[in-house]
Amino acid sequence: MSDNESMEMSDKDAAFSSGLAAFEAKNFSQAMRFLNPLAEQGDAEALHRCAIMYQNGLGTVVNEQKAFEYMKAAAEQGHAVAQHGLGFMYMEGECVEQSGEEAVKWFKKAADQGLTGSMTTLAMLYDEGKIVEKDPEEAKRLYKLAGF
Repeated sequence: MSDNESMEMSDKDAAFSSGLAAFEAKNFSQAMRFLNPLAEQGDAEALHRCAIMYQNGLGTVVNEQKAFEYMKAAAEQGHAVAQHGLGFMYMEGECVEQSGEEAVKWFKKAADQGLTGSMTTLAMLYDEGKIVEKDPEEAKRLYKLAGF
């Protein structure tokens, strides 16, 4: 790695750390300034955080299209929390047309990575039988897997 490449890496790391710190401190406009360039370069965590800010108008104006694009890009990279978020977008019809099938697909991907919230959400969906066929056994299995 050349000095230029290592300098770029440490600059990215610093921007990423600063962006996360700003996000956690709820200084969303500063978080957006640091994280959006990293999101545009494809960083999954930056994509996820920017998607949340675009979806909710935090530090920026609401942009549902960008929120969906960023959440989906992070989810497709295997980011479990983004997969869960994308599942909710599809389940609620937020930023994208409602699709129970797509919601379940993304909740399952996150649950397969051990995300308890996705296991619980899937269990509730199978218990209620609203956007998926009611399946009390699958609901019971998922609740148990989630620790209930």
